[in-house]
Amino acid sequence: MPVSSSFRTFVIDQLSRVIPRVRARSMFGGVGIYASDRFFALIADDTLYLKVDESNRPDFEARGMGPFRPYAEHGEVMQYYEVPADLLDDPEALRPWAENAIAVAGRKKVKRSRRGGA
Repeated sequence: MPVSSSFRTFVIDQLSRVIPRVRARSMFGGVGIYASDRFFALIADDTLYLKVDESNRPDFEARGMGPFRPYAEHGEVMQYYEVPADLLDDPEALRPWAENAIAVAGRKKVKRSRRGGA
């Protein structure tokens, strides 16, 4: 999952143009990207991935983009999808994709109570 310093700098620069308080943190050979305290993107092998759920995954799939697989092609799938390359060159086109990923990262999973009633 190596990340070149030039790609990391490029991605952070592009995201910083449209998202406030973007920061990067090295982790497990890749880079985690945060907007404030929300972990919404990652870079691995010089590829940018954004966080997805059922609300934005179809946008990625419609563009033929696939999920991040940290342990080979047939391994575990994470809820991050590859960003179409043309978006990286156009910060304004990238903006809604990044904003949606930040919104996904901000959603809390609500745990249901398992209490029985009588």
